[in-house]
Amino acid sequence: MADVEVSVRDRINHDSDCTEQALSQMSLRRKLNLLIAEWKAAGGGDVLPDGRDCVSLRPEKKVGNRRS
Repeated sequence: MADVEVSVRDRINHDSDCTEQALSQMSLRRKLNLLIAEWKAAGGGDVLPDGRDCVSLRPEKKVGNRRS
């Protein structure tokens, strides 16, 4: 999912159409929410880890050295 988020941010930053990537990201989030709901319905009660505590959003990887 992180790859899709980076792709959306990259396209937005370059003023490109990100509709396909954004829809893919929303679909992944919907699936994740469904899996969590099913887990809870099956008796899951543990506190799920919060990714924001472990990993912050990483900037897009730069290729090469861009010095002028």
